[in-house]
Amino acid sequence: MYLLIKAPPSQEYELIDCGNYEKLERFGRYILWRPEPKALWPKKISEQDYENLYHARYVRNKKNSFQSDELKGKWTTKPGMPDNWQINYGGRLLTLHFKLALTSFGHIGLFPEQSDNWDFIYETVCKFKIKPKVLNLFAYTGGATLAAGAAGSEVVHLDSVKQTISWANFNKELNKNSATTHWVVEDALKFVKREVKRGKRYNGIIMDPPVYGRGPEGEKWLLNEQFNELLFYCSKLINHENVFIVINIYSTGLSALILDNLATFHFSSTGNEIGEIYITSAKGDNLPLGVFLRVRKLH
Repeated sequence: MYLLIKAPPSQEYELIDCGNYEKLERFGRYILWRPEPKALWPKKISEQDYENLYHARYVRNKKNSFQSDELKGKWTTKPGMPDNWQINYGGRLLTLHFKLALTSFGHIGLFPEQSDNWDFIYETVCKFKIKPKVLNLFAYTGGATLAAGAAGSEVVHLDSVKQTISWANFNKELNKNSATTHWVVEDALKFVKREVKRGKRYNGIIMDPPVYGRGPEGEKWLLNEQFNELLFYCSKLINHENVFIVINIYSTGLSALILDNLATFHFSSTGNEIGEIYITSAKGDNLPLGVFLRVRKLH
């Protein structure tokens, strides 16, 4: 089933405008001006409006392009803009609390379009008649981990950056989430290979892999070269009944149909939910923010 999923409106988040490879967003009280490689069309509001409205602007180093996730840049902030702040954000079924911060890569700790995936995870886990064990790879600051934990899962939360793990743990405490969570700082591919050797099994696997990345010991991650191998090992970890899989990818070169083919091969799953997630700006533009695949088998 091919779906186009729009992130629901929120008082805490608004995509004000997007275009000319940039976007203007409000997170709580603060408006951020950031690069956006998928906004190919012209802006609807003027450059001067962007200048007047923003509290913090992120500009990439000129030597960099959009072809690498290992990009850095610099934030310019106006007086009164904090280094970090908190907001409440969620979808139809649950609201989560997040710490946001300005990072050197231009991320801030939240991808608001993911709220529908969090709802899917929460709703699925609530339907289990067992206490499921969930593996969250490339888990970042823990939105999906919080959703699974809020529904009663035990979660293995893996990320290659120790500081990001600490951030996710802060969000867990912020949400007063009492679910058992195992924090793992590791290269994702190395970890799943080791889990297969240990004979481990999971009821749910969640992943949001980057196009490029580095493990904690400098291991190189290239999505197009290693994604198939990662899914092969994940297929050895997943249970055959009472399972779910959520894969989200922000890449200009990978389609939802490719995800569907890979899942059909590795997980023998059919009738998968696939599609695109997008956010509609206040000016009416639909900004695509990733392709997804979701599998659910309940018994």
